[in-house]
Amino acid sequence: MRAFFPCLFVLCSLTSAFAQATTGPALPADARELAQKHAVDRLAFWQQRLKLEDWHISVVQARRSELKPRTLGAISWDKKKKSATIYVMDIAEYQLPFEATLDDMELTIVHELVHLELASLPRSEASRSTEEHAVNGIADALLALDRGK
Repeated sequence: MRAFFPCLFVLCSLTSAFAQATTGPALPADARELAQKHAVDRLAFWQQRLKLEDWHISVVQARRSELKPRTLGAISWDKKKKSATIYVMDIAEYQLPFEATLDDMELTIVHELVHLELASLPRSEASRSTEEHAVNGIADALLALDRGK
């Protein structure tokens, strides 16, 4: 069974960033490659921490136009094959400083992995908002613990 679950969360830190002018902070010349390496590294870390090592999970940067409106990421998975793809917003689409963008990409990865953990639960339009709220809280708590906050 194939599932696709867009994230409908909007982070407070990004609300004002989206309202800024279209030219964001200057990025390093190799920003896309650095962001992808960071995303792959953080995915491996969180995949191990969340005991999802038996899954083949990849992370891909996606343009905002490829994501559902008001989302920063998404995940699609195949439970039978134990494979998944996490989509994080492309670094070029962010209006945040480079380090804050990397932190946000990590939050998106953790958020999507929590959705994967919950993949065995029944899902409906009615439960979507409740699940999204719970996933946001869990992802925030995991990152706060990891970052010593």
